[in-house]
Amino acid sequence: MISSTLGSKMKPRSASFLNILEKSIKFSTSARAWAPTVSQPPESLLKPLTVPHKLLMGAGPSNCSPRVLAAGKVPMLGHRQPETIEIMDEVQKGLRYLFQTHNEWTFAISATGNGAMEATVVNLLEPGETALVCANGMWGHRFAGMVEQNDCVAKIIVRPFGEVFNIEEIEKGLREHKPSIVFVVYGESSAGTVQPLEGIGELCHRYNALLVVDAVAILGGAPLFTDDWDIDVIYGATQKCMSAPPSLSPITFSQRARDKIASRKKPIRSYYFNAPAIADHWGCDGRSRGFHHTEMVTNVYMLRESLAIFAEEGLEKVWKSHRDCAQLLHQGLEHLGLEFLKVRNPCVTTVIVPDGVSRKDVSDYAMRHYRIDIPGGVPDMVDKVWRIGIMGYNSKAENIKLTLKAFSEALSSVQKKSTV
Repeated sequence: MISSTLGSKMKPRSASFLNILEKSIKFSTSARAWAPTVSQPPESLLKPLTVPHKLLMGAGPSNCSPRVLAAGKVPMLGHRQPETIEIMDEVQKGLRYLFQTHNEWTFAISATGNGAMEATVVNLLEPGETALVCANGMWGHRFAGMVEQNDCVAKIIVRPFGEVFNIEEIEKGLREHKPSIVFVVYGESSAGTVQPLEGIGELCHRYNALLVVDAVAILGGAPLFTDDWDIDVIYGATQKCMSAPPSLSPITFSQRARDKIASRKKPIRSYYFNAPAIADHWGCDGRSRGFHHTEMVTNVYMLRESLAIFAEEGLEKVWKSHRDCAQLLHQGLEHLGLEFLKVRNPCVTTVIVPDGVSRKDVSDYAMRHYRIDIPGGVPDMVDKVWRIGIMGYNSKAENIKLTLKAFSEALSSVQKKSTV
């Protein structure tokens, strides 16, 4: 009925139109024969995901708290929805507690620790400005590289592996180079050292420089007082002592740092790491939030739970737990006749590999028999040291005792094999 009705109203098609339509249909049919063929899916993805449980006793990441992981299973929300905004506000309050600061610009960057490091460089420095970089491990040199990549000048002062800087060395660098910022690493994971920070910030300010601190491998595991220690920018990462997955980097900016950014003569050389825009995204100044990027909502949930654990246990108790476990580890290592550094980071202990012992054989034994990850050093030191992490959820006496047992057995096994 519909066809006949329409047909009665339509004008007859011309022969040329019908010929074109027929050719079009034939072309479509022939083209279909030449269409690309969809490849087969990878067979490995047709099987369920299986991940073995391992005790991660290295320099990070550490094992996640079950409570933190459970937060990753709660319903997804949009990053602009009021419930998400409320959680982000709670995260900011928790980070201020963790950093021991009142800084308004306190938030989490959607990146790992390297992202926070780069954000510090691109926001605080303009082309041609100088950074005084205190390097006693790989992270100082990493920072210096980022400084130079941004057309700035990195003046590096170096301490040997396992040593830290004193005030006199830093003041000498300030006098000679007149830097805009000074960079130090609080907990150097590559060397297992902890840098005393008290007095450095005040010194930097006397020379009109800002103090920047990398706390990735120690944030949450050792005493930290951002405001009292006059730190201008300090950042960490979630996968170390915070017992959360790698994903976010907590960071805080002092008013001095904000003033430095506001007085820039040239634009910040990054959209993604633009600190004023990210601060606006987090609602730091109490204004309506701007849109900067899609927030890592699930990771924010997990960060919130990580911070809730710190709040419930109390920072002093958490710091003491790390310190006590470090003492237990050090006593056990001394009993085994092993040497380690004098300046000891409570979160990462660097153990010297004895002569005649294979670092890899000991690490492999611990993994094979106990499923414990005890890695070596970073490049250039990979087979000269072991790095044992005491971080967050793993900071427990039973984990330390099991690690020492694995070490003891591994050393005996390796030494017997070498005498055969």
